[in-house]
Amino acid sequence: MSDRSGTIRVGLVGARGYTGAELVRLIDGHPGLELSYACSRAHAGDPVIDHIDHAPADLRFLEAEASTVGAQQADVCVLALPNDASARYVAAIDEACPDTVIVDLSADHRFDEDWAYGLCEQNADAIGASRRIANPGCYATAMQFATLPVLDLLGDVPPVFAGISGVSGAGSTPSPKNDPEVLHDNVLPYAPVGHVHEREVSHQLGRAVRFMPHVAPFFRGLSVSAALTLREPAMLSDIVERYTTWCADHPLVRTLETHTPTPRDGADTNGALIGGLAIGDDGRALGVTCAIDNLLKGAASQAIQNINLALGLDPLEGLMP
Repeated sequence: MSDRSGTIRVGLVGARGYTGAELVRLIDGHPGLELSYACSRAHAGDPVIDHIDHAPADLRFLEAEASTVGAQQADVCVLALPNDASARYVAAIDEACPDTVIVDLSADHRFDEDWAYGLCEQNADAIGASRRIANPGCYATAMQFATLPVLDLLGDVPPVFAGISGVSGAGSTPSPKNDPEVLHDNVLPYAPVGHVHEREVSHQLGRAVRFMPHVAPFFRGLSVSAALTLREPAMLSDIVERYTTWCADHPLVRTLETHTPTPRDGADTNGALIGGLAIGDDGRALGVTCAIDNLLKGAASQAIQNINLALGLDPLEGLMP
């Protein structure tokens, strides 16, 4: 369905959000992709470039209606919508253009076995064979990166994660989680039990985990610190080797070993940093920290990886310097 030049056409529903703007920029810088359409309920008819840098000069926002999206001829549709909003768009595309690849950035299909779970470093084969891909959550991505290199070494104690992110993770709709007055010189804990990313990671790892998120008064980036319990005592050098070996197979994930990455370190990057590796005196208590950009590896650049895999491109196309 790509055009005669071989360029892959990508549509974007939910372009006006923070993640949508990052996707427009990444698509513009990708040698094999072009933005074919973008939808906005509030700005239908406006030139996209009036609202988002890096958009094609001649592209105008379409109405954000499922029937409009279903009528578009594109190779890929990225749904950058709130949770519980994707169903009608998926149905419209399934009816009109079932071969279109859909990448859903919401949580709507992360528990659906008919959709590939889009954690590229863990699930590349399934993503490459799928036309329906559920992008992982931002915190869920960092939690899994912190855990996967030693997952087989963990005992029965549930992993515990503490996360902190900037206000962009709360979206642009006003709430206490992005209210400057609430966050001034402050940190706001929220959803201490049952967060969707807690359920997501528990589902993907096949074991219960605990997660406690917080939001702080910076804009972008997040970090997750994990308290893991090993089944048997281990040496720190062996654990460092585990993470180093795992990261060597995944070019967008880098280990800082014992140096602890911060949200600032991960911000404005397409990858992830794992560090802060530390072992307790008993040899079983393991501390790990992972930092990513919540808008990029936590959303937009991971979506580009998924598009690359689904369309048979180099998974890192358009993402490496």
